[in-house]
Parts: sequence; C-alpha cells; structure tokens
Amino acid sequence: MLKKYLLAPGPTPVPETVLLEMARPIIHHRTSEFSAIFDNVRRRLPEVFGTKEEVLMLAGSGTAAMEAAIINTVNTGEKVLIIDAGKFGQRWGDICRAFGMDVHKIELEWGSSVKPEMVEDFLKANPDTKGVFVQGSETSTTACHPIKELAEVIRKYDDTLFIVDGITSVGVYDTRMDEWGIDVLVTGSQKAFMLPPGLALTALSQKAWARTQKVKNPRYYLNLAKELKAHKDSTTAYTPAISLIIGLDKVLDMMFEEGLANVYERHEINGQATRAAVQALGFRLLAKDMPANSATGFYLPEGFEGGKFIKFMREKVGVTYAGGQDHLKGRIMRISTLGYHDVFDTIIGISALEMGLRKFGVDIELGSGVKAAEAVLENYIGK
Repeated sequence: MLKKYLLAPGPTPVPETVLLEMARPIIHHRTSEFSAIFDNVRRRLPEVFGTKEEVLMLAGSGTAAMEAAIINTVNTGEKVLIIDAGKFGQRWGDICRAFGMDVHKIELEWGSSVKPEMVEDFLKANPDTKGVFVQGSETSTTACHPIKELAEVIRKYDDTLFIVDGITSVGVYDTRMDEWGIDVLVTGSQKAFMLPPGLALTALSQKAWARTQKVKNPRYYLNLAKELKAHKDSTTAYTPAISLIIGLDKVLDMMFEEGLANVYERHEINGQATRAAVQALGFRLLAKDMPANSATGFYLPEGFEGGKFIKFMREKVGVTYAGGQDHLKGRIMRISTLGYHDVFDTIIGISALEMGLRKFGVDIELGSGVKAAEAVLENYIGK
C-alpha cells in the first residue's frame, strides 16, 4: 500500500465531504437551485476577505484574477510599481508588461520582505503611480509582505491603488481588506479554500471600482463591471465553475463551523511547528524576515539532488513536497501547511522528510525534527 499525502502549497488536499458534494449530479447554472447556492456563497465570502464589497467568482485560475485586477484598474501606458521578490511578484510584472503598462520594480532577494519605507520613497518620487502590486504571501519563497503597513503608506495617495495577490494568504491570515485599505484582493480555489483549481476570487474597494470607470483597456471575459452586475442578480456573466462553487459552499460551512479565528490559529501553529522542525534538523529557512504560515521553505545541503529527492518522495514514498523555482530549483524544499491540514499532517510530513533524507545519505538524527514539531503542537492538541 502507498497512501498518498499532498504537502505542496497548491493544489492542496480537498476534504472528503467536499469531494462528495461536488460529485452530486450536475445542475444547470441558470436555475433557482444554483442561484440559492451561489447566494449562500456570496453572502459569506466577504467575511473571509474582510470586506463589505462583493467577492467575484470567476472560472479560471488565480492568474485570471491577477490579470483581471490589472486590466480593469490600470490603463496601458500608466505607471505601476511591482514588488518583485519571487516568482509571483515577477508574474505581476509580466502581466503588466503584456498590457503595455509602465512597469517599475522594487527588486528584492528571494526570501526577503519589502519594507514599507521602500514603497513610500518610491511614491514620494513618483506620485503619478496608478498601482502598487504585491503578494500577501509569496508562495515561491514562503515569505510574507507587511500588507497592513504597506496599506497605511499607499492609502495616503488618492490616485494609487493597492493591489494584493492573496492566493496563499487569504484564508491563512486574518486579512482585513476594508479596514487596512486594500483596493484589489485576489485569490484562488486550490489553496486555503481546499478545492481543486479552477475558481478565481477577487474583490475591489469603492476606490478601485471608481477607477474601473476611467480605464479604457478592451476587456470581455474579464470585465469585472459586467461580472459585478451579474453577481448582484444571483448569477454570473458567463458559465460558472458550477461544481467548484457547490464545493465552495461546503468549504465555507466547514470554515465557519471551525471559526475563522481558529482557522488562522491552525495555520499559524502548523507553520511554527514546521519551521521549528526543519531548523532542528539543521536547515536554514528561506524566508528571512517574515516566514509564511502557508508553507515553509528551507535550503537543502550543498550538492544535494533536490529534484531527485522530491521525485523519489512523491513516487516511492507517497509524500508530495514542492521544490524551488528558477534559480532555487534543486536547492530548496517547500512543505505546505495550507488548507485542509492538521497537526498530524505536519508530523507525517516531518517524519517522512527525516527518513527520506537519511535514505539519501544526509546525517540527521531521526526524530529530532518531529520532537521539535511536537513541542510546538502538544498544547494545541484537543484544544
């Protein structure tokens, strides 16, 4: 028997009850039956985003929501600032360049988090900046950015929008879009929302909605104003991801039954335990200042064949971790603590890591990582 464990930061495991809900016979999306489910989701999603605004549901990956955020709020040729601190910060820049925006970047070493004063210095020198783009949690580096503090800086500039990729932070952290001053917040279904990929979620502030009226970019499928109108009529502009929205209704049942504060605490405690474990094994964390609770990245020993190890663990052991991207490929590992993940998933992930590393000749003490994780987790058990 080879039981499989998915410990990569997306896609993440889908709860059995959600899978069963999505396995029901498909229903038509232009019916009162679907509209009732759709409205139940609409009613509850804003609380997870920390907003009173509508959260739009788009059939597409998180990148669709990123593209929608750009083309609906910034005109071709206008100036934008990208926080480039990882693969997905780069993606903000790539999409903006594809649509002809005037892209400026704050480039940081992977694993670093931006300082609010860096953004403030740029905006003082460039008050005509139309948008600042950042990740809440940069999945490629397992580092967070100080979103609340950045929002305090950016909200001083009436013509500058703060646009946040929350794909591995919404549902992981208590995110307060309205209170902090985030103007556009996006995420995807396959992370903390415990669903298969294919559903993109985004919310806009009133400031951002006002900007959409001034933007002249051509847009059709990702026209958010058209989607907002449809949502308010309890439907979508185009064919929705029916099964995923049905699954999301069940996911929200689970999240609110657990309590959002408890959801955030669960992510925090498992993140702390994983970081304690890999450091006890002698590894250096990739995230320097603000390590994420969604996943933990750490450097592998010099000369270690990281890609070969991860493939072995996935195919022969049944445990899927994630490796590094771009220049970190083969040099780091990432272990998820995201979504449908409890304390014993953390223990399985660390114990499998220990045995796998020993098999690959790394001199570690079996149980030392598990012991460090258990020291963090023991008071959480049965809470």
